[in-house]
Amino acid sequence: MKMLIIVYNDVVDEELVAMLKKAGVSGYTKWKEALGEGPGTGPKLATNIWPGKNNVIAVVVNDEELPAVSGLLRDLKGSHPKGGIKAFILEVEGTI
Repeated sequence: MKMLIIVYNDVVDEELVAMLKKAGVSGYTKWKEALGEGPGTGPKLATNIWPGKNNVIAVVVNDEELPAVSGLLRDLKGSHPKGGIKAFILEVEGTI
């Protein structure tokens, strides 16, 4: 199993959730209004000087589902080049 930690601009929230459902992801955990800074996107600190905010979604998928989910994420990222979409893939040893 793999866990995807997806950090993205709040503007693409609805599209991202719809994409996950289209890929067959049955559940996720979302953190709203995450603040931070990344390469190429600049700070998103929800202030007048550094406006904007991110969300973070964590999903767990089986290894065979990963290519489909990754492909749809790449497509979404391509259609929103300034959307700040970044996914980190982690190995999941199991769940409790």
